[in-house]
Amino acid sequence: MDISEFKKLPIMAIVRGLNIEIIEPIIETACLSGLKAIEFTMNTPDAANLIRKAVSVSKGRIAIGAGTVLSIESMRLALDSGATFIVSPCLIEEVVKYCARHLIPVFPGALTPKEVFTASECGASMVKIFPANRFGPQYFKELKGPFDKIELLACGGVTPENIKSYFVSGASAVAFGNSIFKRDYLMAGDFAKIADAIKKLIIAKE
Repeated sequence: MDISEFKKLPIMAIVRGLNIEIIEPIIETACLSGLKAIEFTMNTPDAANLIRKAVSVSKGRIAIGAGTVLSIESMRLALDSGATFIVSPCLIEEVVKYCARHLIPVFPGALTPKEVFTASECGASMVKIFPANRFGPQYFKELKGPFDKIELLACGGVTPENIKSYFVSGASAVAFGNSIFKRDYLMAGDFAKIADAIKKLIIAKE
């Protein structure tokens, strides 16, 4: 992942629990929507092969990453499969430090001020505030008071109605998942609705 490229449209897609047959249309939909990054969670069955497939299909058009990375072993498997960035729901210090040393973008999860600071000190590219919707955009404004140099990513409950508020309040990026990759849409193969939902989120950011 090229962080500077991601920051041009700092909206990250999260894909969880899908099978390999749906990877190609998901990647094409994400690319056509203009997204710069998409992560596949490591607690999805056969996650390594899903990442390999996504890398093959994407042909460099979008950064492919691994989410829900909870151990150094899971991180290594993800990187070996072609992931170019790493995301976790919490701080796994050895994962963040490894990525920082090897210049791999890494987004560890945090919630409290101490967790945010520790994640940043370990070398986080951005600190993922999760679950963001439990405190809302105002919490980002509060965090940016003492941590004005730490970049934050909002994950959990980001919608077209609140996305702009997160950015105005200090978020450098946001992430979305099941709210747009709805099971009903996926089961029906209705990728047009998914693309439309992504575009609405992008437009609402401005």
